[in-house]
Amino acid sequence: MSKENLKRTLALVLAAAVIGGPGLAQAQTNAPAKSDKDLFADSVVAKGKGFEIKRSQLDEALISFKASVAARGQNIPPEQLSVFEQQMLDQLIRLQLILGHANDADRATGKTLAAKRLENIKTRAGSDENLVRQLKSVGMSLDDLSKKVTDEAVAETTVERELKVQVTDEEVKKFYEENPAKFEQPESVRASHVLLSTKDASGNDLPDDKKKEKKTKAEEVLKKAKNGDDFAKLAKDYSEDPGSKDKGGEYTFGRGAMVPEFESAAFSLKTNEVSDIVTTQFGYHIIKLSEKIPAKKVELAKATDDIRDYLKQTAIQKDLPPYIEKLRTEAKVEILDEKLKPKGVELPPDHPPVDTGAKPATKADK
Repeated sequence: MSKENLKRTLALVLAAAVIGGPGLAQAQTNAPAKSDKDLFADSVVAKGKGFEIKRSQLDEALISFKASVAARGQNIPPEQLSVFEQQMLDQLIRLQLILGHANDADRATGKTLAAKRLENIKTRAGSDENLVRQLKSVGMSLDDLSKKVTDEAVAETTVERELKVQVTDEEVKKFYEENPAKFEQPESVRASHVLLSTKDASGNDLPDDKKKEKKTKAEEVLKKAKNGDDFAKLAKDYSEDPGSKDKGGEYTFGRGAMVPEFESAAFSLKTNEVSDIVTTQFGYHIIKLSEKIPAKKVELAKATDDIRDYLKQTAIQKDLPPYIEKLRTEAKVEILDEKLKPKGVELPPDHPPVDTGAKPATKADK
């Protein structure tokens, strides 16, 4: 079930950590290092009771955001950069205001929740090495990620307590019964693949002679797979998809999740059948189907936690704006840089929101 998660409102800029696989292109944008001049000229751009935000904090958040936008093939027009900066600063202020009201229980609960989310991120990334590389592409380190995820989780926990939102079993059941389409789980497959990539480290196509070498290698791996070699081992030994090779190349997905050529081949296979070489924009794939999972409706018992989270977060989002405004007034928030003061300019609808990047929470996150 799709749900608007509270952390999309609270997140600083959590870079997308699940990159890789046949359905996602990888982009790398190295963040520029700060000069000594930048460090010594680090001015306070906003402050309030108990906190202050420095220019360097805003710059770091903006760099990560710009890199994550670039990784999705988008960009921020120069004439709109100031608006993004203002909204980014507003996100930083909101987070500090909420964290300032966290108690010991909020911090303990948030830390536990953050640990689960970080573990899920590492699992989806495929390996620590792959995660580090992906974070580096958006100007982040593992420590940066850990702090952002933890701050975010503590803020969520704090808001839930402060706004005293409760969802009853009756409300959960009513939502389930009134929204049957949200709980239809379409047909999916569990399949593994070996990828011989035709992209370089920057995501550009390899020269034709290099592609020919990759095709030859793919044919060699295909022969091993057809002869019955352990497919998971082949993936670990030969696959160039960092998002799946450490998991034996395995993915579980429904229609529309992967590029068309890959999806068509996977869904057309019989259980335990190995495909011929499948060519996509990412390279040469060899696919083995492990299981076809028929369409079904998710049972209420399995959907309850997600529904409860969704209803709770919907209620919180309704009450959050006046709550934040109250905190701003109490903290006497000041924006000290005139250029960063809101001027009522809205971003165009085709650009991503400033608080993008965080993955919606799932039952496994809780």
